[in-house]
Amino acid sequence: MNQLPDFRDPVWFLVAAGITYAIVMGRYFIIAGIFYLVFYKWQKEKWSASKISPRNYPAGQFRQEIIRSNISSIIFAFTGALMLLGWQTGYIKVYLKGSDYAWWWIPLSGLLALFLQETYYYWLHRWMHIPSVYKLVHKWHHDSQIASPWTAFSFHPLEGLIQAAFLPLLLLVIPMHLYVLIGLLVIMSISSVINHLDIEVYPKWFARHFLGKWLIGATHHSLHHKQYKYNFGLYFTCWDVIGKTESPYYGQLFDEKSPH
Repeated sequence: MNQLPDFRDPVWFLVAAGITYAIVMGRYFIIAGIFYLVFYKWQKEKWSASKISPRNYPAGQFRQEIIRSNISSIIFAFTGALMLLGWQTGYIKVYLKGSDYAWWWIPLSGLLALFLQETYYYWLHRWMHIPSVYKLVHKWHHDSQIASPWTAFSFHPLEGLIQAAFLPLLLLVIPMHLYVLIGLLVIMSISSVINHLDIEVYPKWFARHFLGKWLIGATHHSLHHKQYKYNFGLYFTCWDVIGKTESPYYGQLFDEKSPH
């Protein structure tokens, strides 16, 4: 830590934010781009039966999503720089040596973070669908009535702040190994792209598996973009089941669109 520049210096803080922005946008373009090329270009015919919405994307949607994702990435970048500053000053509890905590804490901290983020997002997501809040905060995301891989980071700046706040708040109280943190960021990006793909990639048996049935995919989240009042989860269906907010059409549509 002593070899790093002092991020309390505004210049170095901006440098950190700039590097983080490049990483976040690079991650977005690489992951969303790969999924778009594979499922919408290179293997389009193979996956056409699993396309959830029969309509074509409106002209200009991808461009709008990329612009809005760029705005979100700027917010995520400054949040990342703040986390780096917090780590350097001892507030953010990210550790580098596996021996600093018991070995079992490494996987447990990752699972705990996923559950806590699921809980955080589910209830905030329901709050964002209150009509007065929706118009101010969440409508930008739902302008993409047909989700696409590029929708993954397409948020209003206020929603971007809400999304970005989770990890710093979590790491103020829960210690986490650096590799677990990196793994969580990768999971966030990949799952968001899969959920917004509008092509169901999980096979039919998956939704009936004792673990798979709790995982959200494109069918589940596409119904949210169509119906608004259902399917508020981020990674898992557990809160939708508990809160009775899972779409009654989910099982039938999944069976129709999932590959064999």
